[in-house]
Amino acid sequence: MKLGLLGFPKVGKKTLFELLTGKEADLSKGTGIACVRDERLNQLAKIYKPRKAVHATLEFLIIPDIGEQNNTKIFQVMQNVDVLCHIVRVFKDDTVFHIKGSINPARDIKTVNDELILNDLLFIEKRTGKLKKELTRKSAQSKLNEEKLLLRFKQHLEEGKPLRTLALSDEEKKLAKSYPFLTFKNMIVVLNVGEEDTTDNRLLETLKKHFADQNMEWIQIPAKLEKEISAMESEEERQAFLKEMGIGASALEKLTILSCKALGLITFFTVGKDEVRAWMIPKGSRAPEAARAVHTDMEKGFIRAQVIKYDDLIKLGNEKNVRKSGKYMLKGKDYVVEDGDILNFLFNV
Repeated sequence: MKLGLLGFPKVGKKTLFELLTGKEADLSKGTGIACVRDERLNQLAKIYKPRKAVHATLEFLIIPDIGEQNNTKIFQVMQNVDVLCHIVRVFKDDTVFHIKGSINPARDIKTVNDELILNDLLFIEKRTGKLKKELTRKSAQSKLNEEKLLLRFKQHLEEGKPLRTLALSDEEKKLAKSYPFLTFKNMIVVLNVGEEDTTDNRLLETLKKHFADQNMEWIQIPAKLEKEISAMESEEERQAFLKEMGIGASALEKLTILSCKALGLITFFTVGKDEVRAWMIPKGSRAPEAARAVHTDMEKGFIRAQVIKYDDLIKLGNEKNVRKSGKYMLKGKDYVVEDGDILNFLFNV
């Protein structure tokens, strides 16, 4: 699954991409892999002291700048991602121009949202026009049903609402996903703030209320400050600086976890002396499906899963105490894995 970083020029997309992926932004390639910064993995590594700790990863794509003119090609790039991350400039810097002439986050968010809605409306116009020509064929009834649904989408979009806010049946969702609708994708709004606004959430809360009907996830990140933090030599130094700035956790850590949520993913862990590893699977996955993420043989020969809840392990200190407390569980094929589960799969092939 892939997340796309989009926005106007000079808003911090490249900086954020480089922070997430640890590589220089290259528009000719565009993609990079980011570790999911999950503090739970670090805590598990302290308990098990493995030879290595392996983070889950996400793929990010840096999307070309949205401009004042034709954005058709850019929208085509957006069709290839699962979640859109709109980077919005809030930081003040007289040496960095803004394409709109001034800093106005509410305006920029609305402008991009309106462009995405217009893109979807243009597609509906083309598709419904094509459907009318096909109504004489044997599949006329299915075409009529499709046209009816598209007209429902059109009415919703014309009210200024993205398709992700429209209540749909599973069948309707399946049809919507088969089309290149951009407003059907989940959206994360990333406010790129200056160092002076790192712990000031007032603008964030105001914008969340203003755009409450858009069903978007929100986060603010001081990208320039985070870049300075990432350049520090040691983790201890980074943590001390975060504490001094009054920041509980790195904004990048929060963003990657928020990205997993937007993708509909949860994290489970496998642990041992050799390796502690985080794995991501779709929310609602059952134990055999989680086993497949580790190895296909584990799903084929699945017997049961040994389950420890992360919070129980942290509270009780080790597996021995978890077993003594009666919180060590054995689960079968129907068990739905929960975020933070520590799993060991028993299988036979």
